[in-house]
Amino acid sequence: MTKLKPTPVTLAVSIGCPSGIGPEVSVVAAAGVPANVRVLLVGDHGVVARAAESRKDAVPVARIVRVDDPGQARSLPAGHVALYQPTRALSPRDVRLGTPSKAGGAAQLAWVDAVCDLVAHGDADAMVTGPVSKEAIVRSGAPGSDAFLGHTEHLQRRLGAREVVMAFWTPKLTTALATTHLSLADVPRAITPAAVARSTYWLAWLLARLAETPRAGAKSKRDLPRVAVSALNPHAGEAGLLGREETTRITPGMERARARLAKNGVGVELVGPVPAESAFRLAVRGDFDGVVAMYHDQATIPMKLIGFGEAVNISLGLPILRTSVDHGTAYDRAASHTADARGMAEAMELAVRLARG
Repeated sequence: MTKLKPTPVTLAVSIGCPSGIGPEVSVVAAAGVPANVRVLLVGDHGVVARAAESRKDAVPVARIVRVDDPGQARSLPAGHVALYQPTRALSPRDVRLGTPSKAGGAAQLAWVDAVCDLVAHGDADAMVTGPVSKEAIVRSGAPGSDAFLGHTEHLQRRLGAREVVMAFWTPKLTTALATTHLSLADVPRAITPAAVARSTYWLAWLLARLAETPRAGAKSKRDLPRVAVSALNPHAGEAGLLGREETTRITPGMERARARLAKNGVGVELVGPVPAESAFRLAVRGDFDGVVAMYHDQATIPMKLIGFGEAVNISLGLPILRTSVDHGTAYDRAASHTADARGMAEAMELAVRLARG
């Protein structure tokens, strides 16, 4: 029987803050994609050329091809990277490495919006985002910048998505968040049965989709994914002695998730509420395929401990596929031209797997 070739995939990539490491890791990772993947970098030509020149050992500058039509990315020869510049060229003073600017803040938001629109209109199969500076974007005064809290919330507004869930993936651990960028004091009120059900459903969806396109060399997994839903309080509340969110919010949310999963034919075993300190430890050990976290740092602390530099951020529930690096702009290292591109490479690989799934 003839083995089918993998489906060709085109990724549109916003390169992140022009003063940080985003352009560098974007160029390096793009140069290393498989032959049946095309990458369209969206950003400033001068910034990308500088990044390619700084890493010419890994990125042949001659293979960075500027295009006027994003659709040209699909027809480039293997090994070439397309560059699309939807904004006016930035001046050298606006792209000094390590020093973000208002113009750079406005540009990085415009690049995110351009990539979002390209994928939404079918000009690319998935969106991959480099690290941005929330502060630089907000201070830029660009349209829509005043409400920018992060990619997840911004893309939800731009695309009119009914719901969106922030998730993180590494080969060892996958987790989704019931709440995202909130003050810790606001978290207990935001943990509602609806929020728990939403994050649980989309984490199960992600695990099922990834099972359709296993990572190269991955070991076979159990037929039915197991998901641990973490508690909010220490020791899962100790039967109400340390808090009642487990019984009044999290457990009802799990029941809603079970009903929605069954209705949509997504098979998964839900366990919980599990004390967070145990849920993540057991997941890394292999007892669970994923963990639903109740708030931001409950998820990101274990993720960064076990997968810093290679974890991938995923926005679930959007009408498009979007992955991202799980690190920041690293202004303190930008001028050294030694940025580790593994996180961006993993984000691109995961985007390809999801697109094919």
